[in-house]
Order: sequence, then C-alpha cells, then structure tokens
Amino acid sequence: MKIIKTSFLCVLVLLAVTSCREDLCYDHFRNTAVSLSYEQVWERDYGMNHAQSWDTVANGEYRSYCPSLPETVSMHAYSQESGESSLYFLDRQGGVAGLRSGKCDILLYNNDTEYVVVDDNASVAEMTATTTTRSRLTLNPLHSGERTVSPPDVLYGAYLTDMQGADPHRDTTLTAVLRPLVYTYIIRYEFDEGLEYAKLARGAIAGMAEKVMLKDGSTTSDKATVLFDCELCQWGFLARVTTFGVPSFPGEQFRDGAMVDPALDFKLNLEVLCANGKMTTFEHDITSQVRKQPRGGLIVVKGLYLIDEDSQVDSGFDVSVDDWGEWTDVELPDIEIR
Repeated sequence: MKIIKTSFLCVLVLLAVTSCREDLCYDHFRNTAVSLSYEQVWERDYGMNHAQSWDTVANGEYRSYCPSLPETVSMHAYSQESGESSLYFLDRQGGVAGLRSGKCDILLYNNDTEYVVVDDNASVAEMTATTTTRSRLTLNPLHSGERTVSPPDVLYGAYLTDMQGADPHRDTTLTAVLRPLVYTYIIRYEFDEGLEYAKLARGAIAGMAEKVMLKDGSTTSDKATVLFDCELCQWGFLARVTTFGVPSFPGEQFRDGAMVDPALDFKLNLEVLCANGKMTTFEHDITSQVRKQPRGGLIVVKGLYLIDEDSQVDSGFDVSVDDWGEWTDVELPDIEIR
C-alpha cells in the first residue's frame, strides 16, 4: 500500500512539473541576439542613371549625399500567439532582446530623429511616420489645403513577419536589413544673370507625400508642402531636400515598374532675399521631373534672373517683389519618435 501511495504521488508531481514546464515555455522569454545592417542610398534609380553622370550635373560626390547611419533603433515585437507587443531599444548594430517563444512580427526603425513623428498607437503592420509642421508667413500656398512641413530626418525601417520567436531552450539570433524610408532631392536653381543681387534664399516643394508606412516604405495619399533652405553657389542656389517621396506610391519590393499617380502634380518655389532687403519669388511646375524620380533625384530649374528693385519682368515664372518680413520659419514640434 505504501508503494502504491508513493507511486501515485510521483505521478502527481510529474504531471505538475510537466504542466508548469509547458506554461513556462509558453510565456518564456529567451535572449535573442539582434544584428542590424543598413542600405545607404539617397535615391532610387528609375532610369535617370545619376550615379554614372553625377560629376557633370551637381556639386559634391554622388556618395556624399547618402544618409548617415543612425545611433539608436526601436524594435516592436508582436507575438502572434499571445497578442502582446514588446518594445526594445537597440544600438546601431543591434543588441539583445528578450523575445517570447512562438511566431512574431517585428518592426524596426531608428528613433534618433528630431522632426519625424511616428504613430505608434497603430499595429506594427500599420504604423506610419510623418514630419512636424513648419510655417512660413511669406509663402503663398502652392497647393490648396496642404500642410507645410519640415524636411524629415534620416529614417530607416525593416519589417519581419511570421518570424520564429525565441527558442525556450537556447539563445537565438535575428538579422535584419534596414532600408531608407526618406529620400533626397538635389534641387538646382540656375541663374543666367543678377545673382550678384542675391543674399539668401529658401524654397518649397508641393505635392510630396505626407506619410510613409514604416513596414515597407509605401506612401499614403496624403500630400504636404516641404519647406527648406538653400545655399548660394556661383551659378545660383542649391538645396538638399529630404522627403518621403511622392504620395500613393508602393513599397520598396514593388519598385520596378511602379508608376506615379497621373493625377498628381508638383510645384517648386524659390524666395530670394536681395541685398536691398527686397524679396523676389519664383514658382515653377516640376511635375515632369518628379514623375521620373518618385524617390529622390535631381531637379533643375534654369533661366532664372534677378533685376533691380524697381523693374518688372516676365520670364515664364511668377515673379513678385515685396518686403521680406520674418526670415525665420516657425517650427511647430510634435511628439518625439519612440
């Protein structure tokens, strides 16, 4: 009888231990080594071949416009089994994360930005990024109803779905390549004459994407006007403008053969402050150039010129002269990226 009782107790203990181990495995966290790398490009080539002819069309080496590497990265991990989401903060190269066992979806993006705003209330597959509002008193709207914004900071992202989570019995590894979500337009305003009258300049590009999907770099239909500053060169003004690209554009995996929505149009503005304190404004339609370069590239406006303050001229651009007003744009910061 004693032997039977002892055996029965052993069975109960074994069942209890087995049940605990199953529960423990289900909720178990295990160290996962995360290794990160980056694709550093500032434009996508849709047939312009800028990389092969760059020394003849713009200042600076082609590679010099590539985005820098981030300092820190946020990693959202969504467990498909438990439905819970965890947030980890990693270094540029990666780090160690305590992931749950089972399948999970993982979203990564750099969090060391000043102007980028992430909607982290959405699911990892639906999270978007935008940029902060920036106003300019002297700017007449190029597109009615568009929000005027700051150029977004360097932003990378990666999305991994149906990933096998941590092995409860051993440490695992995870590798990811983060790709750009922000692209750069190099804008050249070339003057034929009168550049000696110029002192400072700033511009705006209308019709660009206001939001980008973090998972794949696709853009929503929302449009914004991006405000930027320019630098004076011997031939005119040069601007390096970061954007999310054009609206309603598919993700990176659909890059080849993708077309820009034919209903979209894009406009460019330039405000020049002359030495006499007066401002001259130029506006130009750049739709044909942007359609060929939906994710960064080179935009050139030629044939500009300045004249003395009392003259009027019709050079194919909308030109006006007025008091400059406040030079400094008004930045309206939103919540910080997390």
